[in-house]
Amino acid sequence: MKDKLKFIVTIIVSCFVGVTGTIIVYHYCPSKWTTETIEKTVSQVSVTESDTIQSGVSKIYDAVVVVESYTNNKLSSSGTGFVYKKDGNKAYIITNHHVVSGSSTVKIVNMNNERVEAKVLGSDEYEDVAVLEIDASYALAVAEIGKSDDMKLGDTVFTVGTPVGSEYMGTVTKGILSGKDRKVTVSLNNGSYIMNVMQTDAAINPGNSGGPLCNINGQVIGVNSLKLVQDTIEGMGFALPIELVMTSVDRLEKGEEIVRPVLGVETVELDNTYTLYRYEIFIDEEVEQGVVIVNVSKNSPAEAAGLKKGDVILEVAGTKIEDGAHLKYVLYKYTVGDSITVKYYRDGKIHDTTINLTKAVGEI
Repeated sequence: MKDKLKFIVTIIVSCFVGVTGTIIVYHYCPSKWTTETIEKTVSQVSVTESDTIQSGVSKIYDAVVVVESYTNNKLSSSGTGFVYKKDGNKAYIITNHHVVSGSSTVKIVNMNNERVEAKVLGSDEYEDVAVLEIDASYALAVAEIGKSDDMKLGDTVFTVGTPVGSEYMGTVTKGILSGKDRKVTVSLNNGSYIMNVMQTDAAINPGNSGGPLCNINGQVIGVNSLKLVQDTIEGMGFALPIELVMTSVDRLEKGEEIVRPVLGVETVELDNTYTLYRYEIFIDEEVEQGVVIVNVSKNSPAEAAGLKKGDVILEVAGTKIEDGAHLKYVLYKYTVGDSITVKYYRDGKIHDTTINLTKAVGEI
């Protein structure tokens, strides 16, 4: 009986000591010896797209129009344009020359699907620019003109246009500026010509011609003009820099013709051996660059400067000439009345002459 009593007392004492020790440790020992309860708060995170072009699109959208060209009262082609100016009861639109060329009537359709006849004030084939005039009441907005010079490769660009037909009017496509100062050779009625353009991978389809290429803020930095279309090429659209376009707009708006100088020479490429043979012209093998003169017009600036059949034009105003299209590209940077220095090859020697540009295209 005594042993059983001792056992019970021992258990009671042990429990008392254990409980007392736990209380002492909890109150007086460092917190690192104790167990901590950690509460976590989970917050919802909202993710937004930082590079949206929605605000930029809203600035330009209503300024864009469909340009419809009619021949004999039948729709022959369509493109895009944009209002760049309002003056009193008139509004003015920029589009491409090739969109309205050859048409008897031109109409525009605004974003309210209102159609009105437009007057072609002026058009320039070489820069592929045309200016139209409409009643200002049909111009829903006016585009803001930006600067292509401020753009850098990789910058976001977008275009608003009418690919294929009016059922797709107001189509927005987005891309980046893929290249600047590209030289693209195009075929014109008066031969080939080099255009200085910007390159973009924003989708540009038939019908987008004449539409605005915009920066992310909705400012116009270019005018869509053409597209390389080949089975092996995709995503290469081209636009005229807006600075180049605006140099012609004021004169076209007034109905003035863009006058370009002419040398008065007919040329062929160095590698066109068949044509050179027909003209009985033989070029030294050491000449690797330039264009060959096969004919000089009478009373032309070239004749006055002493250029002759068989001469190879090497440079114009310090710029090396690559081919006939490049010759026009360099020459058309000047106006009638300017003087330029031409370097040419004749009889084994290189000569220089000064040509006074006294004639314009069409005067010879």
